[in-house]
Amino acid sequence: MAAAAAVPLRVCHQEIVKFDLEIKAAVQDIRDCPGPLSALTELNAAVKEKFRHLRGRIQELEQMAKEQDKESEKQALLREVENHKKQMLSNQAAWRKANLACKIAIDNSEKDQLLQGRDVLRQRKTTKESLAESASNITESLMGISRMMSQQVQQSEETVQTLANSSRTILEANEEFKSMSGTIQLGRKLITKYNRRELTDKLLIFLALALFLATVLYILKKRLFPFL
Repeated sequence: MAAAAAVPLRVCHQEIVKFDLEIKAAVQDIRDCPGPLSALTELNAAVKEKFRHLRGRIQELEQMAKEQDKESEKQALLREVENHKKQMLSNQAAWRKANLACKIAIDNSEKDQLLQGRDVLRQRKTTKESLAESASNITESLMGISRMMSQQVQQSEETVQTLANSSRTILEANEEFKSMSGTIQLGRKLITKYNRRELTDKLLIFLALALFLATVLYILKKRLFPFL
């Protein structure tokens, strides 16, 4: 690629690393969040936004990889894309676990507060709404990752189909080569047979000519030299 194209590629790598580190830090903040649930909701919203940016950069890197002129560079970048996707899935799992751990901690804290006379109905309502919102956010993010993986599977199927077509073409060419090889061998046998026939014909002509000359000489001898 041109030198100008190396700048956005480097920037894309840097931003992927940056968002990955920010997501890890945000997941740790969720794990350490003491509550309330509104604070957890704000943290989850921030993580969701960072995942959105990270997915966008990974897709950009994948597109840049496909546009590479050299196959080696293309494959190297595609391997990096796969590693980033796996790391994003790992971060997604860590995010989910951190949410569960934080919610359990908040629930335990709320139970302690309930024992101290807090409003039970209001706390339960807030908890349910926050859990529903967090579950919705996580589900939406998982659906986005699922769509990305589905696209990757479709691309893999297209690659397999292309390889199958290439194999079929090679097999057909091999069959044609075998057919031509058989024809060439038959032609070689016919040429050998014709060469043998030509040699036999020459020998018969020579013998016939010798017999003819011998007969002519014998006749001349009898007429010219009858006393011999």
